[in-house]
Amino acid sequence: MASSFTIITDSSCDLPPSLAEKHRLRVAPLTVSLGGGSYSNFLDGSDIPFEDFYGRIASGESVTTSAVNYEQFRIVMESELILGNDVLYIGFSSALSGTYSVGVRAATELAEQYPRRRILTVDSLCASMGQGLLVDLAASKREAGATIDETYEYVQSIKLKVCHYFTVDDLHQLQRGGRIGGASAAFGTILNIKPVLHVDDNGRLVALSKTRGRQASIKALFDAFCEKAVKPEDQTVFISHGNCREDADQLAEIINERYGCKVVISYVGPVIGAHSGQGTLALFFIADKR
Repeated sequence: MASSFTIITDSSCDLPPSLAEKHRLRVAPLTVSLGGGSYSNFLDGSDIPFEDFYGRIASGESVTTSAVNYEQFRIVMESELILGNDVLYIGFSSALSGTYSVGVRAATELAEQYPRRRILTVDSLCASMGQGLLVDLAASKREAGATIDETYEYVQSIKLKVCHYFTVDDLHQLQRGGRIGGASAAFGTILNIKPVLHVDDNGRLVALSKTRGRQASIKALFDAFCEKAVKPEDQTVFISHGNCREDADQLAEIINERYGCKVVISYVGPVIGAHSGQGTLALFFIADKR
């Protein structure tokens, strides 16, 4: 029987809604502002469909993002505490968003009000489905009978083994997000440069290499998996994409052909996609280290 605690995360995890439902997760939404409107980044795209979002940013609409606010965290966490459940919150990398710090503040204040309940928080140092993979592993641990403390220790021990490798198609979106300069975006676009990036041990985005063309960048993701993945045939690999499902399917197919492992594919949600742009393709798996 599963232990009596609830895993809470935020919507930057980009998990398929069916998987979040299977694990009985509580997911607090971040917010994206686009074209004068404000939308919750729900996992199912119910507030703003993913295809619509990517079409609008590709057409040049300005976009900004906001962390989960304090009151949202209080509501989600307290609703579980009232039911007598302990809470494990696994949050978006603190190096990329203020969301985790807001969650910690809510957890700290609620712990004083509910002294008989446990509230533990983990800075995932992950993003998108890297965070989602960590949450999925935590939920599986809980469902195998682990206590909240055992699950917390497990998550802390494995989070820096969650590898993130991704490439982007739209350098101008990286420019608008402040990741590269305007000249680099223009020059890179002319040369068909597709950068390969990852998330480091501090939870920050770091450029690894540059490839020429989309197929070369997809191969670079596959090569990283072949080089670093631990027991790849036994893993469940996560892939997220910014409205480029065909590329995600291609990457999944070549991984599956080589290793026969399970692959889960989902969208890069609007909050992450606001910075990475349409055509983002990301691969997440477990290695000895990032």
